[in-house]
Amino acid sequence: MHVLRYGYVAGPLIGAFWAPVMAIVACITVSFLTGEGLRPTLIPCAALGFWLGYAGLPARGRELAPRLVRAGLLAVVPALAILLLGSAIVPAADATPVHAVALAWVIFVLASVWPVRAMLRPLPHGRATRHEFEEAVIRFLTGFGYVFFTAIVAVPFYVMVMTSLKNQSELLQNPLDFTIDLSKGWELLRSYQELFADFNFGSYLWTSFYISVITVLLTLLFSVPGAYAVARLRFKGQKAFSRSILLIYMVPMIVLALPIYIAFSMAGLRNTVIGILLIYPVTTIPVALYMLQGYFRGLPAEVEEAGLMDGLNRLQVIWKITLPLALPALASVSLYVFMIAWNEFLLAFMLLDDPSKFTLTRGIASLDSSEVPRQHLMAGAVISTVPIMTLFLGLERFMTKGLTAGSVKG
Repeated sequence: MHVLRYGYVAGPLIGAFWAPVMAIVACITVSFLTGEGLRPTLIPCAALGFWLGYAGLPARGRELAPRLVRAGLLAVVPALAILLLGSAIVPAADATPVHAVALAWVIFVLASVWPVRAMLRPLPHGRATRHEFEEAVIRFLTGFGYVFFTAIVAVPFYVMVMTSLKNQSELLQNPLDFTIDLSKGWELLRSYQELFADFNFGSYLWTSFYISVITVLLTLLFSVPGAYAVARLRFKGQKAFSRSILLIYMVPMIVLALPIYIAFSMAGLRNTVIGILLIYPVTTIPVALYMLQGYFRGLPAEVEEAGLMDGLNRLQVIWKITLPLALPALASVSLYVFMIAWNEFLLAFMLLDDPSKFTLTRGIASLDSSEVPRQHLMAGAVISTVPIMTLFLGLERFMTKGLTAGSVKG
């Protein structure tokens, strides 16, 4: 296999890109934890990462030149590190305490050294095959993706939680300070207490819960026989129906919202829970049909044929044989539909005007007002997010199992 001298280039470049990213992460982390402003200087960070990318290349064989170069680099590393670290992360203000800058340095070094060495592990010193080079690049892109998407999710959630634990005077004094005073104790949860006491959030939670549960039951009631028919039975238009199940999702919901609003107003279903329970399954049945029909096709047809030969009718076969085998898929579809119904906002916003019938998302929208403190809005967002996030993380393995089981036929 042809050997390319990519190691000398790929290693330093990976380090030069990775180190500034970690400097930004370190500054943001320390700023959120301490409330002190820090900023990274990208050129010194990139220079330090460039050196780290070269020094972290694993040596192959007993080549003298790379070892001499490495020995020279290791000899100047203390002075270089002190020089670059001193200018890599700097305080945004003169009053920034030293311990905040030192903590950012520690996070920066720990988040740079070990990951860079792990990324360069498949890359020999100065020489690399194309596959070794590609593996190192893939490791770098994977690590960057983890950091980037984690930050997108974690930073807004952290800001949301910290803001919900503050009072109005603290927010007016410094809206960008996301630290909290733990000495306040239960006083930190005052916004949550006021939501349930003054804004009827207990009713919103209960309404969203039972609407989501009923939506799941109605969806399964219609999607299970429909998916089974598409997967097992032979009838005219079967292939066309199977291919057109998801056509409804090609039309944006905002386009359908106005006709739905007019029709429900004329039928007297607007501002009623029954109207919500009629429209939510319409948005969830197609995706449940699509997911279940793929799973049913993966189940062995011989088992059902044996049941038919034993005297069972088609409904008994579905109830006694197919559904027990499809429990993982049913669990994953139920969880997915529950999350859709729990988080739905547009239809609830258009169809519900009575606060006594608000779902949780509609109740949170009512807090978006200049008359309601911002910490109450953030507390409502936390209340809406945490239950469904806990449910998803707790049942994620069942959902993954249900989505992947039956995908391999043998």
